[in-house]
Amino acid sequence: MTGYGRGQSVQNGSKYSAELNSVNRKQSDVVVTLPRELSELEARIRDVVHAEVSRGRLNVVITCHHSASAPQNLALDAGLARIYYRAMLDLQKELKAVGEISIETVLRAPGVLRVPEEQISAENAWPPIESALREALGELVKMREQEGKHLAKDLIQRLKSVRGCVRKIRLLQPAVVKRYRQTLLDRIGRAGIEVPLEDERLVKEIVFFADKSDVSEELTRLESHFIQFAHHLRKREAVGRTLEFMCQEIGREFNTLGAKANDVDISQLVVTCKAEMEKIREQIQNIE
Repeated sequence: MTGYGRGQSVQNGSKYSAELNSVNRKQSDVVVTLPRELSELEARIRDVVHAEVSRGRLNVVITCHHSASAPQNLALDAGLARIYYRAMLDLQKELKAVGEISIETVLRAPGVLRVPEEQISAENAWPPIESALREALGELVKMREQEGKHLAKDLIQRLKSVRGCVRKIRLLQPAVVKRYRQTLLDRIGRAGIEVPLEDERLVKEIVFFADKSDVSEELTRLESHFIQFAHHLRKREAVGRTLEFMCQEIGREFNTLGAKANDVDISQLVVTCKAEMEKIREQIQNIE
């Protein structure tokens, strides 16, 4: 599911921000970007994210901004400055070059004078980072919930369509055996064979067909799956994987039902149901 969230927190003149965005993905994949000196906090950040989000690819970006008014102490590497100075004098003497080697020239040499990197304590930075992260997660989850509500409405409508087809199959199923019996009798009649209606062989053939084409168990299991599917869809917890499993089970029942139906009308309804369930399955992969 897609979503975006941003949070900020300020501590001791420093501002910490967390920015999250998620896109659809069947599994969970969290990518964390944060300052190098805070890399040890990555595991904590992942734990906080996983507690709220179990599916999708999430990008988490943590940034720190320090106040420009904060005092900055310059670091002077005196030893390196002396090395540069002696090297410059030696080069000047070797080349017999004229000119003055000033202190300004030495200070401009790489690494002699620099602003030290701000050292941030990970433990001290964690409280404001966690606050910003949870604020961003709240916004992201809220956006994903809105998307989830729209997806749930679509799934409910598609499930109603499938259940309507199953009700039609239940109504058609009793007539299948009667139609087969009549078709069998017509074939025997066209072949010019006189077989009494109570003939044991004829009765066994019809009973065998009735048993082989009976789909009452599949219809019962399908109805049970539909009830459970709708029940899980109303839950306020992560149900994506559960619904995906149930789609697989419903698909198996339709495969069995289609193989046993021995009726054109029922087979067409099964194809319609399987096509609708495939759309449901694809949509469920986007659900938390």
